[in-house]
Amino acid sequence: MDNILLLILIGFGVGTLGTLIGAGGGFILVPILIFTHPNLQPAVITAISMATVACNALSGTVAYARAGRIDYKAGLQFSFFTIPGSILGVIITRYISAYVFTIIFGSLLILLSLYLFFKKNGKEAPAQKAIQQTGNTTTHFTDAAGQTYYYSYNKYLGWFISLLVGFISPLLGIGGGIIHVPALINWLRFPVHVATATSHFILAIMSVTSVIVHITEGNYNNPYIIKLVVYLAIGVIVGAQLGAFLSHKIKGNAIVKALAVSLALVGVRVLFQNL
Repeated sequence: MDNILLLILIGFGVGTLGTLIGAGGGFILVPILIFTHPNLQPAVITAISMATVACNALSGTVAYARAGRIDYKAGLQFSFFTIPGSILGVIITRYISAYVFTIIFGSLLILLSLYLFFKKNGKEAPAQKAIQQTGNTTTHFTDAAGQTYYYSYNKYLGWFISLLVGFISPLLGIGGGIIHVPALINWLRFPVHVATATSHFILAIMSVTSVIVHITEGNYNNPYIIKLVVYLAIGVIVGAQLGAFLSHKIKGNAIVKALAVSLALVGVRVLFQNL
């Protein structure tokens, strides 16, 4: 795992898939680190993952911004609520054992995958119908490709979900996209491509905050840890651009199914490693 080329290739894969589905890629990197570096403490694993996720999210956000698919108004609101949860999640990681950490992580991935895979996807509702259902925030915009999106969402539910995501993400080192993307699509009724792009924007803000807290906690003081982060980040930054490009070519439902299958495979592998 410490081979430079291998680290860059792993980062590239994490960046490509993570950006494609708007999940950041931490759900892939964390189990890899658990399997290859079992002696690392959960706080250090999450620190490495969050630094890599931050690079991925920043690179992917630039690509999605060029595509014009980010809902900045919703993204800024939700990001504000992820920050306090993110700080608390980083602090709590030092008190969790590696065994409990991996069991929680694997179980969460499997539950999310089952929900996404078996949930029926309805057609995106027009703006007026969405207003009657939620009575809250409605919006529409056109992306760089000329596609116009109409949708409405409950901002209070979004605030609560973001607070929860902010707490869980640094706690498990997964970035939060695997929770935020399904929530934006299924509970807040965002169009899939807007959800993945906006999730990446939120993730960029939240992950940078988590990295800053990890720095203050001293989780990057080891030069060996810095080396892992740097080489993984090189691959992730390039992979994120490819993932954002591929998102234009793949249907929204296929992205959701890809997310579900990815979560299930990783979750099962993590649990079998510990049971």
